Amino acid sequence: METEPKDAPRLWHGLDSEAVAALLSSDARTGLAREAARSRLALNGPNALQEHGRRPPWAMLAAQFTDFMILVLIAAAVIAGIVGEPKDSIAIVVIVILNGIIGFVQEYRAERAMAALTRMASPRARVIRDGQPASIDARELVPGDLVEVEAGNIVPADLRLIELSALKVDESALTGESQPVEKQLGLRAEADLPLGDRLNLAYKGTTVTYGRARGLVVATGMHTELGRIATLLSGESGKTPLQKRLARFGQHLALGVLAICAIIFVTGWLRGEDPLVMLLTAVSLAVAAIPEALPAVVTISLALGAARMVKQNALIRRLPAVETLGSVTVICSDKTGTLTQNRMQVDCVQADGETRAALPQADTAPWRELGLAMVLCNDAVLDADGALTGDPTETALFVAAQAAGRDHAALRQAWPRIAELPFDSDRARMSTLHPDGSGVLMLVKGAPESLLPLCVDQLGASGTSAIDAAALHAHAERLAAQGLRVLAFALKRLPAVPGALDAESLETGLSFIGLAGLIDPPRPEAADAVAACKAAGIVPVMITGDHPATARAIAERLGIVADGGRVLTGSELARMRLDAFEREVESVRVYARINPEQKIRIVQALQDKGEFVAMTGDGVNDAPALKMADIGVAMGKGGTDVAREAASMTLLDDNFATIVTAVREGRRIFDNIRKFIKYTMTSNSGEIWVLFLAPFLGLPIPLLPIHILWINLVTDGLPGLALASEHAERDVMRRPPRPPKESIFAHGMWQHILWVGLLMGGVTLLTQAWAIHTGSAHWQSMVFTVLTLSQLGHVLAIRSEHESLFSLGLFSNRPLIAALLLTFALQMAALYVPWLNPIFKTEPLSLAELAACLALSSVVFVGVEIEKGLARRGWLYTQR
Repeated sequence: METEPKDAPRLWHGLDSEAVAALLSSDARTGLAREAARSRLALNGPNALQEHGRRPPWAMLAAQFTDFMILVLIAAAVIAGIVGEPKDSIAIVVIVILNGIIGFVQEYRAERAMAALTRMASPRARVIRDGQPASIDARELVPGDLVEVEAGNIVPADLRLIELSALKVDESALTGESQPVEKQLGLRAEADLPLGDRLNLAYKGTTVTYGRARGLVVATGMHTELGRIATLLSGESGKTPLQKRLARFGQHLALGVLAICAIIFVTGWLRGEDPLVMLLTAVSLAVAAIPEALPAVVTISLALGAARMVKQNALIRRLPAVETLGSVTVICSDKTGTLTQNRMQVDCVQADGETRAALPQADTAPWRELGLAMVLCNDAVLDADGALTGDPTETALFVAAQAAGRDHAALRQAWPRIAELPFDSDRARMSTLHPDGSGVLMLVKGAPESLLPLCVDQLGASGTSAIDAAALHAHAERLAAQGLRVLAFALKRLPAVPGALDAESLETGLSFIGLAGLIDPPRPEAADAVAACKAAGIVPVMITGDHPATARAIAERLGIVADGGRVLTGSELARMRLDAFEREVESVRVYARINPEQKIRIVQALQDKGEFVAMTGDGVNDAPALKMADIGVAMGKGGTDVAREAASMTLLDDNFATIVTAVREGRRIFDNIRKFIKYTMTSNSGEIWVLFLAPFLGLPIPLLPIHILWINLVTDGLPGLALASEHAERDVMRRPPRPPKESIFAHGMWQHILWVGLLMGGVTLLTQAWAIHTGSAHWQSMVFTVLTLSQLGHVLAIRSEHESLFSLGLFSNRPLIAALLLTFALQMAALYVPWLNPIFKTEPLSLAELAACLALSSVVFVGVEIEKGLARRGWLYTQR
């Protein structure tokens, strides 16, 4: 039996379902046995397209040493070893290898994080195995599996359809046909039938737009039609906008650094320095100072940040979304399930002229009868597992009665339902009949406008009294204006079960009991999330298909609009021209009765006004709006595959507060990338100034190649990476969004890199000049130490862009402190471990010399703290 077509596809469209099942050794009713599915998965491999972009670990490691300047440095070190001292060359090569290993570990971690995210984002498939339905990862499908699909699903594999109900499939990804194809079960015998005419087949990667179906998997992975023409897939570039900008910046900067290195080489040579030493020095500086790793650092930071965001229920599907989250200015959110709990609950009850927040436990009229009606005139039931099932409104009434002490089991046993008049939309009510002594109790539930005209009196604490239907109707309308769904309850006593259950004759002469107002309440955390949005300069906008009054009530509770705020309805939007809508779009906070197609218009209008829009959605029709939005946000629980594929981010808990958390995390990640770049570029700037200015000041070469490479290894390595662990700035959600095209070097960053680098270089050269002037034999070790420790002081100072380290707390970033202590220990080892002295060309410093190095290296820390103090007062740079 062939479980997978290998060379040429079978003519599956020309075989009936029994023949297909027989060829696949499967069953069209019960599917495969689980054991058979496991063995086929091992035989055929996962149902996934081959990934050409992912590199194996050995290739990642090799790539760390393929940079041109790295190869030049290794070649120069080898030549130096041949003509000079081999141990110097070996030390240089060892440091280069260590640097490469650190780079490999970072990249491998990022790759693993992204692979984990990809697995989480993989679509699910509903499969029948051993006759039992199950939801599995679509990559685990095998030929012969029996799969169910419905509207909103992406077809997970090539299927021979065996059952369907009005199935339509969008096959534009394969055939280019823009209209959905209506599928049929009939056989098509032609061998060379085009894909679009094989109506009894559904293909991997296509989208079910309507209906549902069952089918047998006939091909998976690269053997599907999608796999055969995988080149037609539109892949992503793989680079984020920030990476591209940094790559261009790095190329320009590299030319400048190479020019400086050339000047250093020529100047040293003309001064009579050993040409080979000068070549090694210049190349070492080029390797240390050229920021060729910046784009890779961005990838690592974004990938690891995305992995952390999963723990906060935000699954990033496209890496640039992490970078751009901080630029969001408007969040357009669905109401139901995202801002609200997607669970109706009783908000208030009214009876005998009294309104209460919940049904009281009192066993007196009319509250007793209201509780009875809420339980008995109700089709909600508890299943075997104790879970409540039924219409959301009825389950809400059931829960409210239960919370008031009404025992549903006892009540339904005492008053069993003996007849009913089911709900229908024309009557807008339902009635149930129950034995009551020698007579029958009829309970009625329905819309107030339908039920009140049928009532002749009103039940109160002392019996029945005259009814003021107009006043009750006005009260019901006031509740509805508050966004509540209002239900009315009434009863009627009958002598016996009528022979004919006729609503027109039975549902008259009723006694009114009371009203219940229901609402899908806001999530408890939603109001705080909305407030956080506003504080961060982000405008929250509610979009719903619900009634305008309901939309306004929820929006007012959450603080999205003030009392009386405008609600724009779908019908009003449909009548507005685009230019008229764009004049108002920035002032509208609530949209009601909106259809998914109108979401596109809202996104377009906001973007035309310069807004950066995040849009939520869950349905098939939401996909275009999600794709058009700057950040599309799909629902992980209730959303469709199509919506998730179109989105940049998926909410695993369908919660608006998670979007706000993701924005906060995105801002934190971007801030930390800025800090890493600031740290690295300033360190490089300092090294360049030291080596460039020394000859012009009449000083000997301050640092040897191994010193430069060692500083690059120990300071750019662990401390730089530990910056990624920095907590969010305290004002991270109190500042306006970052303009998406704003340079990463804005807000004083490029000025900081220049002046602090110059300060770092100046302090280092001052150390050299002072040590030489005082006759110290250890001047080069002092220069080496001051430059290293200055960079450690700098990384402590830039943990926050504005706050002082002393207000942050020295130990609030423990990974960074651990990295600094380790780096300091390694630097001390290079000075004081005897067998390392000849390798690093160092000499032990006296206590006074070490104290002088510590004091001088602290100048950079103090300088940056002063800079931040001036910035806090608004005297330096532009504030965010």
